[in-house]
Amino acid sequence: MFEKALKGGVKYWLWLLFLATFIVIGFICWQYEHHYGAGVATGLHRDLTWGFQIGQLAFFVGVAASAVPVVLSYYLHNYKEFAKLTILAEFMAVGAVLIAMLSVFVVMGQPTRVFNVLLYPTPHSMIFWDLVVLSTYLFLNILCGWMVLHSYYKETPYPSWLKPFIYWAIIWGPSIHIVTAFLLQGLPGRHYWLTAIMAPRFLASAFSAGPALLIVLAVLIRKLTRFDVGDKALQTVAKIVIYAFIINLLCFGFEVFTAFYSGIHSHMSPFIYLFFGYEGHSEWVAFAWISMILAAIGLILLLVPATRKNETTLVLACLLVFFSVWIEKGILLMVGGFTPNVFETITPYYPALPEVLVQAGVWAVGFLIITVLYKITVEVFKSKELAVKLKK
Repeated sequence: MFEKALKGGVKYWLWLLFLATFIVIGFICWQYEHHYGAGVATGLHRDLTWGFQIGQLAFFVGVAASAVPVVLSYYLHNYKEFAKLTILAEFMAVGAVLIAMLSVFVVMGQPTRVFNVLLYPTPHSMIFWDLVVLSTYLFLNILCGWMVLHSYYKETPYPSWLKPFIYWAIIWGPSIHIVTAFLLQGLPGRHYWLTAIMAPRFLASAFSAGPALLIVLAVLIRKLTRFDVGDKALQTVAKIVIYAFIINLLCFGFEVFTAFYSGIHSHMSPFIYLFFGYEGHSEWVAFAWISMILAAIGLILLLVPATRKNETTLVLACLLVFFSVWIEKGILLMVGGFTPNVFETITPYYPALPEVLVQAGVWAVGFLIITVLYKITVEVFKSKELAVKLKK
């Protein structure tokens, strides 16, 4: 089936070239960052050691975990409307996991030392478990998605031995985001992260932003290739986004209430810094309010049946939800955890240009993989549908 990825029109190859260009630029910037050090090539400093790139780990792990509701509905509840969408969800998870893992890899001072995590495992370390769950989830989604697609290509049922791996992936999906949340919520000096509902909040944001992106991709594929997953499937996923996003916003509201009603200054100060500015520093105030505004508009568009059932406003709502969560989780989460610092002072953080371009290269890698896998999927389904029409 790999040969199907080598056939495409001009737009397909231009898109791949566009992604490859960013990969090359990102690699060059990463070499610069690796040579001169993070202190020169990034906005990181002593008071903020995890920044924009680690934020992408937190966000895209959630995008990867979002395949679970779709896969679970199809394989456990036999929801046939998700037949085509399930493979797209699994392959989106593959690209998202790669983005998450590479986001950590590129920011390491000595990338080769990542192998020490495997050579010298330390079970008490959350980093060790994060690598284990991410690697396993990557393998499971590649295996399950590819074997199911291959079985459809061969017009045979998928092998019985695959079913335990499918169930394993369903169970494993939430674990990748829970472990990532544990990386943050157990740190006693970071009041913005020190909360018991960090993991549930991570899952709620994952099951809203990830399926929202899946809807956008599915609609885009339908426009470009006429590969249709079905309106009923999209509307069902949209409802998943609604419920998960409401829970996510409620969890955030609970955090705000706890911080301000308790009156504990160290718990209030990150919220004050992000939303109102602190001691004359307001670097991220606009981003925080933009995230909230996008969330409100996106949720309203999804809640109103007329706008949810309209393809244009549905895509717009999903994009608003996606970027709202990306701002809050991919950027502000890291900044809020480190600011103010343990001395209640502010050392501003701004992502440097090389830092952003390196991450753009990482995004390009993930979306290149997704593009190729989607291309193969679309071609397989189109060839089989054509064969059925010719038989008739």
